[in-house]
Amino acid sequence: MATTIQLQPETKSRLEALKIHPRESYDETLNRLLDMAYDPEPLSEETLQQIEAGIADIRAGRLRSLEDIAWELGLE
Repeated sequence: MATTIQLQPETKSRLEALKIHPRESYDETLNRLLDMAYDPEPLSEETLQQIEAGIADIRAGRLRSLEDIAWELGLE
């Protein structure tokens, strides 16, 4: 079964530009983009806690610049 949808010309142009190859259908393109946008595996509780801890460190000023770390490692 197929469904027809209406797209603005600008939207169609953007979708066309996102095709991997010219023969890729719009359905394939949209499904590929939807798969990239949605992760069916949620973040674990541990990962969420680590993210929160990282945000708390940033807000508390416990961070170092990339330049400082590169200098410390002798990469500059």
